[in-house]
Amino acid sequence: MQQVPQSYLGVWQRRLIQHSSGRSDSETAVYWLQTPRLFADLRIPPNSLPGLALEALSHAQRLALCEQKGFAGVTQVDADICQWHRKMDYQPVSGEEDIGRMQFETSERLLETALDDSYYEIWERLPDSLGVCRGQWLQAMDDPSRQGCLLLAGDYFLFAASRPTPLTPGGHLREKISPQNSTALLACELSFGRHHAGRAPWQIECSTLPANAGQCLLPSSIDPFAADLFADETVMPSLGSVAPAQGWRCMPDPRQQT
Repeated sequence: MQQVPQSYLGVWQRRLIQHSSGRSDSETAVYWLQTPRLFADLRIPPNSLPGLALEALSHAQRLALCEQKGFAGVTQVDADICQWHRKMDYQPVSGEEDIGRMQFETSERLLETALDDSYYEIWERLPDSLGVCRGQWLQAMDDPSRQGCLLLAGDYFLFAASRPTPLTPGGHLREKISPQNSTALLACELSFGRHHAGRAPWQIECSTLPANAGQCLLPSSIDPFAADLFADETVMPSLGSVAPAQGWRCMPDPRQQT
């Protein structure tokens, strides 16, 4: 399977999205981590939600979490066309393609334009994301339908894990949840942060789970550059806030086409 060009690797932070309708957004925290094949993308709107477990949030606060976005999968680049094949998604599967025309304004500044010109986005690469760049696709040992990945680029990581309770396709997440099922349906984790080269715990900076911000994904004893990181028996059993009962196993990268 073809790898994406070296120029795309690292963590890209979105600075602006401008829609043809006139609507724009520069406030949502958006991070796209790209490895040679796998990617993950996290989008957290500005809010004042407390850093509490899902169970401790009010139903109104849980509804606010429904505005988050996040997805992971494999990236395909053909000339100036980039397509992100989503294999897990925080929102219900829509069937729509995630594809854009890319232009490098500089090596560290990337412009993405919709094929129908309905929007454009400005992305800037985080300097500390250059360096070792790799990722591993994961599957729950006790549930083949539950997917995840751990991606690293320079000093950054992004861990993604689908929810234990799948969503039905179509619509918006807010349409799926109720006071009875919201905790289960919001338990999709995308956590982004820095690993400090193993000199300190892997600290989460932002996450789809509010209680994760400021917490640690992994302890400092886990070397992010270790060759056997993804086979480490101290990592795979308990990775993530809603880890599978029997832990994760490593899987080949998903295919591009759904």
